Amino acid sequence: MDLSSINKVFFIGIGGIGMSALANYFLQKNKQVYGYDREASTITKNLKNLGSKIIYNYYDFNVNEFKSDIDNTLVIYTPAVSKEHPLLKKFKQNEFNIFKRAEVLQKISENSKCIAIAGTHGKTTTSAILAHILKVADLKFSAFVGGIMVNYNSNFLYNGEDYIIVEADEFDRSFLMLNPNYACITSLDSDHLDIYEDSNSLIEAFEQFKNNIVGDGFLISHEDVKINSKKYGIIESSDYLAKNIINNKNFSQFDLCFNGGVVENLKIHIQGLHNVMNSVAAISIAIELGISDKKILEALISFKGIERRFSYIIDNETMVLIDDYAHHPEEIKQVYKTLKLIYPNDNLLVVFQPHLYSRTRDMLDEFAKELSKFDAVILLEIYAARENPIKGITSDVLLKKIQSKYKFLSKKSELSGLIKDISFKVNVTLGAGDIANEVEQIKNELEYAI
Repeated sequence: MDLSSINKVFFIGIGGIGMSALANYFLQKNKQVYGYDREASTITKNLKNLGSKIIYNYYDFNVNEFKSDIDNTLVIYTPAVSKEHPLLKKFKQNEFNIFKRAEVLQKISENSKCIAIAGTHGKTTTSAILAHILKVADLKFSAFVGGIMVNYNSNFLYNGEDYIIVEADEFDRSFLMLNPNYACITSLDSDHLDIYEDSNSLIEAFEQFKNNIVGDGFLISHEDVKINSKKYGIIESSDYLAKNIINNKNFSQFDLCFNGGVVENLKIHIQGLHNVMNSVAAISIAIELGISDKKILEALISFKGIERRFSYIIDNETMVLIDDYAHHPEEIKQVYKTLKLIYPNDNLLVVFQPHLYSRTRDMLDEFAKELSKFDAVILLEIYAARENPIKGITSDVLLKKIQSKYKFLSKKSELSGLIKDISFKVNVTLGAGDIANEVEQIKNELEYAI
């Protein structure tokens, strides 16, 4: 795969957060970018504005338009796309150069120092904070981030290629294609059990990821991750130790102790202990790279967050609506803890869209436990994503296990009405599916009612 000779790049699933960052990279390199996705979104519209050509119906695709330049055309697909997808089959039948997203990221990073952020939760926030630090410090780097950074209204940053920041995705073992110089593991909770047989198999994959680190690089991981490396956290034995933590609605603040010294009053405008840990992870890597305390402090205070990561949609005296990407029991747990920290005396309502039948099946009791902590729960039907339905696994089955006083199974069109009827001040929408598309409508209808 010689990327310098590529003229055209076609993305199957171009609207995905990881794929779109890669599309932005090739646009930056003045390549012709094409793509397919199931439906238009803000991401695809932005890519079209930058010059991409995107189709939403694969019947509109004409492979002959690309066959004349087949040797210089690169086809990239996400592992979330079925191997039986008509476009993927069409490209295979015509013997195009076809690669997974992770393979292309590895190729891009070969001539740079690769910083790979892995973990079952926290990858995106850690990557985004680190990217912002490197930007403020004016290092020559590119960053592929799994969320839209509010500072840049983008999931991609380009400031050169001495360093490449990538999220190392454990799904489909894609992260094992990477050979990072520097790496971080933010967390290691059971997930993707449709791919991994059990938690031991998942841990083995992360051990292999560690073994892929090249040269004199380093790995740093959260203190709860049972893999040998430098550690960050809140226990005294951690190499990077957060102390004197303050958490409130407007910011998180902490001191960071390392190498016998301390950096005091680090402040960032994101909430929750889990985000303090994500900040510490990013800072520890920045320090290992030699970035000054002054630049780190400057970057943290100017970091504006990531879309759909505890994002305030409505915030006034009578109504709070927060939107978050949380789709795993541990992530729901952290959202709840942060809400109770900020709103200790308020009832809490959650709207949750389960993501994947397999994840719902494998963690049914864990989901029920964490959702039951909320005073009111509204469930949407399971978002299938890449999967077919699994018999006996539905949102209704999950609902029956939830112990909250108020619990409902809802259609999307009914959400605003239910939230208004329950009439709690503090409300949160959670999920990694298309629930994000409903938030603006919910906001408009709730604000109209106020």
